[in-house]
Amino acid sequence: MEKERFTLLLLEPGEIYFEDFSVFLFPENVTVVDYERRRELGRLKMCSKSIVFDPKDILQPIIKIPLKECTKICEWKGDVLSKVAPTNCAVAVECNQYVEMLEGNILAPYAFKNVKRKFIFLLNYARIIDCLPQISQLHRASTLPVAEQNSMIATIVYSRQARVNFDTLWLEDLYEKVVLETQGNKITPLVVNPGRILLTSSRLYFQPYNNVEPYPVLKIRLQDMKRIIRRRFLLRQVGLEIYCDNSCHVTHLFLSFKSTTERDTLYHSLLAQPSLRLDNTDQEVMTLQWQNGVISNYDYLLYLNSLADRTFNDLTQYPIFPWILSDYSSPKLDLQDQKSFRDLTKPVGALNEVRLARLKERFEEMSHPKFLYGSHYSAPGFVLFYLVRKYPHYMLCLQNGRFDHPDRMFNSIPDVWKNVLTNMSDFKELVPAFYDLQEGGSFLTNNLGINFGYRHDGIKVGDVELPCWADSPQDFVKTMRNALESEYVSNNLHHWIDLIFGYKQSGTEAEKADNVFYYLCYEGAVDLDSIKEINDRHALEVQIMEFGQIPKQVFTLPHPCRVTGLPAMITVNNESESSAESGSLFRQRLHSASGFPVWNNMINLTTTCSFQAHKEAVSAVAVSQSKQFVVSVGHDSLLKMYTLHEKRQVRSVTLSSMALSSCIILPDDKTLLVGSWDNNVILYNLEFGRIVDSVRGHEDAVSCLAWGYKSKVLVSGSWDCSVQVWHDISDGRKIKPASALIAQLDHDARITCLHLNRDNKLLVTGTQDGEIFLWNMETHSLIQPLPGHKGVVHAANFSPDSKKLVSCGEDCSFKVLDLTTRMQVYSKTVDEELRCLAWDGLTLLLGGSLGTLFIWDLVNVQLLKQINAHAGPLLTIAVSEDGTVVCTGGEDRRVVIWEPSS
Repeated sequence: MEKERFTLLLLEPGEIYFEDFSVFLFPENVTVVDYERRRELGRLKMCSKSIVFDPKDILQPIIKIPLKECTKICEWKGDVLSKVAPTNCAVAVECNQYVEMLEGNILAPYAFKNVKRKFIFLLNYARIIDCLPQISQLHRASTLPVAEQNSMIATIVYSRQARVNFDTLWLEDLYEKVVLETQGNKITPLVVNPGRILLTSSRLYFQPYNNVEPYPVLKIRLQDMKRIIRRRFLLRQVGLEIYCDNSCHVTHLFLSFKSTTERDTLYHSLLAQPSLRLDNTDQEVMTLQWQNGVISNYDYLLYLNSLADRTFNDLTQYPIFPWILSDYSSPKLDLQDQKSFRDLTKPVGALNEVRLARLKERFEEMSHPKFLYGSHYSAPGFVLFYLVRKYPHYMLCLQNGRFDHPDRMFNSIPDVWKNVLTNMSDFKELVPAFYDLQEGGSFLTNNLGINFGYRHDGIKVGDVELPCWADSPQDFVKTMRNALESEYVSNNLHHWIDLIFGYKQSGTEAEKADNVFYYLCYEGAVDLDSIKEINDRHALEVQIMEFGQIPKQVFTLPHPCRVTGLPAMITVNNESESSAESGSLFRQRLHSASGFPVWNNMINLTTTCSFQAHKEAVSAVAVSQSKQFVVSVGHDSLLKMYTLHEKRQVRSVTLSSMALSSCIILPDDKTLLVGSWDNNVILYNLEFGRIVDSVRGHEDAVSCLAWGYKSKVLVSGSWDCSVQVWHDISDGRKIKPASALIAQLDHDARITCLHLNRDNKLLVTGTQDGEIFLWNMETHSLIQPLPGHKGVVHAANFSPDSKKLVSCGEDCSFKVLDLTTRMQVYSKTVDEELRCLAWDGLTLLLGGSLGTLFIWDLVNVQLLKQINAHAGPLLTIAVSEDGTVVCTGGEDRRVVIWEPSS
């Protein structure tokens, strides 16, 4: 069966096609003699704002008759009719204008015929009553103002659709359980096609009301769905986009509904189905993976666009990509030279200081609401400006059958860049195609041979002119992608994200960043539902959609930057190799630039020995610098020491009359610091086996200790709600509180954990009330509170590079915080309270209240393994710096030694 030329893109954007009829078209003056010769077989399409005749002969033009141009639509009863066909089967349409499209089956601007004409359609199988009343009703709607017309059409559509139910004969499996049936629209660029939606226990079905789709019913298995996202559509929260596995015959489906409630009902019904297996990749996972170089800049930007309600299925909310390069004139491009790149800290409109000054002058003279930029960086017209060679039919649909003037088209990349730098009304960014290697620059060439016309200098519009440094469209896109993945962009892309998707998108920060657009661009600027006057509301909707919309805000804090100074993990020329790298090799490369030790093979952690040494819970363990021995302290007041070589206990000492809370082995492997519930900090000499000193450091139990290996200071935390900072005591001599105490940091709740960063300039403290605080150790002043937990904070540790912080707590969650921006980049809740942690910045070990040892990969952001390590709560973890020795202690009184096996 030949594919029809008719598509919904031949109609107005959003126009609905109802049904069609087999007809003969013939002129009014036809005679019985020449009827056979002059009649034309085809299909008559009844649409919401037009009637369309699609002839069978593909060389003949498709004729569209706008209903608003019709002067009369009635039954035709000409003399010839009684001789060639039964009565009551012909429709006459008189109009002042009609449109011819695809003449000669060539895609070209439509031919608008501004002449009066009468079309006569002879119905082959239907009766006049089957179509004339409906067409006449739609004709009456076309005489109303646009908003009222749309309202009447919506009523007609609803009435027609309400009479249709899903045909259950299309069910793939007779044993499927029907969960929900509703109606909605399938959305593709510029096209809205209504139909019935049926959800069963194993599939989602879409049955269009018309026959324009390539299938009578679309069927998607629930097990093929990977992501389901609620979206805005036409400024309302009524959209639902479904992404499927690549093996599925449909990769994605965008649906819209009458109301948010109807959309959400289907959404929640989908999520409730047991056969649904969605990917668990959330925003925090993607951000952390991007930071670590696991995913490319290109893929991360695509993801952020999706998160911000940008979709390839909606030109009003199309994905936005930045201009990256600023050099489009040099014969050779140098990606090592920062001058080759655009300043990503500024919006396009602020890149030219002279133009910005003029815009600011205009801004100051404006009345409220003020704006700097009179046009947007992304709108349907801008998207099709770039993509007209690939999607000319979209442009014809959007611009009522016409292409842009040849001189205003996308003719030259250098010229467009010059224009967005200097023009007072051009601030557009790019679209993903500029960086898409799979597409390979096809949008830059006129492969379809479309006649776009001639420019003022007589040159025919053809392929897009490339920069001097690009040999071909493929080379251009490849270079653009290399630039996007370059070190300079990786180090600065977070600034552009702040402008488009983040905290500089609106408000005071947007004003500071010269990033202020017309107020209607911003989500929620106008409550459309509160505008009762239908024409006013329609005018406002059109204005917002055509002007461009700010993406939904994804971040409210500064976006964290990417890990810098590292080998490129995702390279355009070698993507397949980098994606196949093992996790351990990846970690080695990430740490090669920083010099910090890396833990390898933690997924293969195995027990080497176990000691049932204490009489009560083990509260803390420590591994010596030499990795020759391990010590533990417990609630039984005992200090225990074990040799790793002989795998046996060699010492047991009572250090206090009360429970011991914490212990630290100093770098000399001779001195041990111990915190006690009797308010004391104890110095113990491991070499001679004796207590050197016991000093009363607090007014209540000492709960935690930290040692500054660089500054050689001791930090102690207590139930008295204070943290004490002590002078160097690494020589093992007695502590004199009067001279050794440097500072006291007061809190409002018991101190439960603390940690010093590697250079000892930062301190983090956690409290029983769930608070976390960041302190400056040079001034001993509070920097700021950090996002905490609901309940006790059990542990909070810096990464080796001090750029991140991990905390865990009573609320069963652990959180990863970017310290540069103070943004929480990841949070995960597990099934048990998390009591302790250790990490190298990439691999995270967590101890749970059910005795589980969790091993997390925070590069790829996934749980590698969980081990039943203890019979009760796992209370403490210590790891040697190189990660070759792991020690855990628990409420089951056991100390377990682990080693990662290769």
